[in-house]
Amino acid sequence: MDRRAELGAFLRSRRARLKPEDVGLSGFGGRRRVPGLRREELAQTAGVSVDYYVRFEQGRGENVSDSVIDAVATALRLTTAERAHLHDLARAVGGRPGAARTAPPEVREGVRSLLAALTEVPAYVVGRRTDILAWNGLYAELLTDLAALPADRRNTALLTFLDTEVRARYVDWETKARNVVAYLRMDHGRHPGDPAFDTLIEELSDGSADFCRMWAAREVDERTHGTYRMLHPAVGELTVRYEGFRPAGDPETTLIAYTAQPGSPSEAALQRLARRAARRRDAAHRAAGPGGPALRDAPDEADEAAPVG
Repeated sequence: MDRRAELGAFLRSRRARLKPEDVGLSGFGGRRRVPGLRREELAQTAGVSVDYYVRFEQGRGENVSDSVIDAVATALRLTTAERAHLHDLARAVGGRPGAARTAPPEVREGVRSLLAALTEVPAYVVGRRTDILAWNGLYAELLTDLAALPADRRNTALLTFLDTEVRARYVDWETKARNVVAYLRMDHGRHPGDPAFDTLIEELSDGSADFCRMWAAREVDERTHGTYRMLHPAVGELTVRYEGFRPAGDPETTLIAYTAQPGSPSEAALQRLARRAARRRDAAHRAAGPGGPALRDAPDEADEAAPVG
């Protein structure tokens, strides 16, 4: 990732969303060749000199203080997620990138046990780059057979954009895809030194015009809850609500669980899927035999991998 170019492109995209009237200015006059705030208008609103802001936007402000970054973020009317992303980009330009990590983080045994115990709740653990690190049987029943995929394909972004079966699961696929891209860009900003991230973005860009379109919008967000409408070939359409929880002491992973409105047709559909998942689990136990290994909904580190998507 070109850190200076990324910072400048993000700032320009956010200037383009605003008009002088949005920040209490009458404008500097003259026809505008491009939409949005001019650099001098933003500098005035943020309370910094034009030259200082220009150097910042061009990535030449290696020692820009947090207070100045916050002033620019406020002037641009950034959301909480966008403000955090701007700080991440500025830190990277200043030579303080996040550490690269190539191996997936270890999912604690307690978290794996929790996943296995949630027999009526689809749940999974997602890590950096939207890698799927662990999941339970009902999540695989709802989405796709993750255990059948190579470890490096168990990734939410890859599945959302490049897997036609998974894409068909989402009635409102555009919403799901935008959420994935917004989170991926925010996570990318946190880890500019991770080469695997750049490889992932390149594959997605080569394989999906939709991804290219959404990535170019430079939206950033970190949704921890929401709703999706899904379509499953065995139970039809259902609406699920998701909630994300970050295990204590592990900022790189998030456990995401899906539920349905109590008493609704969607809850009944999830219950039917849970019975299907239980039958698969029981069949696997019988196939393993009394002396065979116990089935794990989420493979552990000794297996090929256990990403979440």
